[in-house]
Amino acid sequence: MSGGTHIKQLTVISGKGGTGKTTLVAAFASLAKNAVLADCDVDAADLHLILKPEILERQDFTGLRQAEIDGQKCTGCGKCREHCRFGAIGEDFVVIQDRCEGCGVCRLVCPAGAVRLEERKAGEAYLSRTRFGPMSHAELEPGGEASGKLVSLVIANAQKLADNEGRDLIIIDGPPGTGCPVIASIGGSDLALVITEPSLSGIHDMERVLAVCEHFRVPAAVCINKHDINDTNTCAVEIWCKSKGLEVAGKIPYAEVTTRAMIAQKTVIEFDEGGIGRDVAALWSKVLDRLGA
Repeated sequence: MSGGTHIKQLTVISGKGGTGKTTLVAAFASLAKNAVLADCDVDAADLHLILKPEILERQDFTGLRQAEIDGQKCTGCGKCREHCRFGAIGEDFVVIQDRCEGCGVCRLVCPAGAVRLEERKAGEAYLSRTRFGPMSHAELEPGGEASGKLVSLVIANAQKLADNEGRDLIIIDGPPGTGCPVIASIGGSDLALVITEPSLSGIHDMERVLAVCEHFRVPAAVCINKHDINDTNTCAVEIWCKSKGLEVAGKIPYAEVTTRAMIAQKTVIEFDEGGIGRDVAALWSKVLDRLGA
């Protein structure tokens, strides 16, 4: 806490990828006055493509531990290979790292005590500076594990930045879906803004991620992006949200300017202050009202 004041957390999530979540987070960053940014989509981080952060600090991230076999102690009895369900023990009793899940069964069954579990670097976390303020973000290595744990680290770093710099809001670009990284990203949030699109898959996945928010008692609101590509489905989303007591905080039309802004590495607010920029600014105003910020 900075000066005893509660630091608000807004997490922008979606039930599926490609709904425009990161585009809106970048736009919010350009509208916010005193915020820290956090990119928690660690499996496919892309907020940095628009915000172009200058990395100030790097931190190694270790995910799940992995097995190592001491060749001098190993007797070649084969018990580790017999019990490994992932086929991670090679013919020469060297662990195939890409297959090892770190379960530790090999260490448990080894009569010679030749197996140990070692931490292995699975990614990096960064503290950076952008043109809109400080940013916490990370990158998981290809095939890296424990992305939920890395998300928690990104948020913890963002909270430290907010506290140290007297920022009163953290804007989190959450991962898509409903898995562990999403659960980690909404923990402690004051509001989850769920971005959906008027397609059947978009509606289905919106319902699933809102169920996650409800389960963890995280207040939620909905934004319908590209609402004008299917008026019937947009209407269906609005009716469904009303039946659940959920606010549709904004509707953003489809606009080619969004793609042009991304190519220029700018937010839609910077690139198009009128047009779609007005709709995004109106959504941001609604979000601030919900946050009480």
